[in-house]
Amino acid sequence: MRVLVVEDEDKIAAFIKKGLEEAGYAVDVVGDGESALDYVFSVGYDAIILDIMLPRKDGISVCQNLRERGCNAPILMLTARDAVDDRVRGLDAGADDYLVKPFAFRELVARVRALLRRPRDVISSQLQVGDLILDTRAHVAQRGGRRIELSAREYALLEFLMRNKNQVLTRTQISEHVWDYDFFSESNVVDVYIRYLRVKVDEGFEPKLIQTVRGVGYKISDQA
Repeated sequence: MRVLVVEDEDKIAAFIKKGLEEAGYAVDVVGDGESALDYVFSVGYDAIILDIMLPRKDGISVCQNLRERGCNAPILMLTARDAVDDRVRGLDAGADDYLVKPFAFRELVARVRALLRRPRDVISSQLQVGDLILDTRAHVAQRGGRRIELSAREYALLEFLMRNKNQVLTRTQISEHVWDYDFFSESNVVDVYIRYLRVKVDEGFEPKLIQTVRGVGYKISDQA
């Protein structure tokens, strides 16, 4: 079982990570809300431990975004505040459980185990933008009923774009997730593969789904 810990306090994050690993879980740690979204949709997790007070994007917004984008992994929210309103906001945003700091580690592990025992709806293996459909289980793409042949790298790029539908992705984000290395400004590998995808995904179809956002990067959308 793989767990994502989203916590910006290094000591608490290290404490949770060490304890969960000793309990037999594989654990990744990120320190801000935007990174949490990137990790969830590029890696996939069985459970998420999510602090409310985070830089770049707070835990409530992250939780809402995850649910809106189809993530149904159980979410345990952490907070230093025990106000009823905070708990209600977290649960209304889509969290499954709530734990107030400071907490006993045994309780956190018990809550994670309880969440993982709950039956979850099966996450759809199908991503769709307009008439473009990607089956992530079969690794098959089709548009307008016509199958699209993709290389492994083209598939990874298309999946990353579609998992972030309507969101602008920078070249750095794309290179880190698709090629797993830091982006160098003089490299045009991202632009080259975007051109490859456009030929296969957009040529002969309307509307054009892969869009350039000048000075920023790329997005996939069926909206102009």
